[in-house]
Amino acid sequence: MSKAYIVGNNTITNTQGYKEYAEKVPQTLVEFGGKFLARGGDTLVLDGDPSGTRNVIIEFPSIESAKAWYFSKPYQEIVAGRLRNAEGYLMIVEGI
Repeated sequence: MSKAYIVGNNTITNTQGYKEYAEKVPQTLVEFGGKFLARGGDTLVLDGDPSGTRNVIIEFPSIESAKAWYFSKPYQEIVAGRLRNAEGYLMIVEGI
């Protein structure tokens, strides 16, 4: 079973609203074995034109656990906080 990663790239449009969302995310990961590998921090663009300014990578034990986390009741109860306060995307990438 391969690990999977949630990869996100966002531009925050409302700092306070996004902060409230971001503070709630870690507790939603525990049940699904998710852990942050990168969350915010400095970014050095090597090539291309990224659309967002905040990046996140979350590791999960499997693609199934990543999907289960995203569609879980605890995360779905807070995801609107990201969608209202940032523009960008989250995607699941299967590991090798």
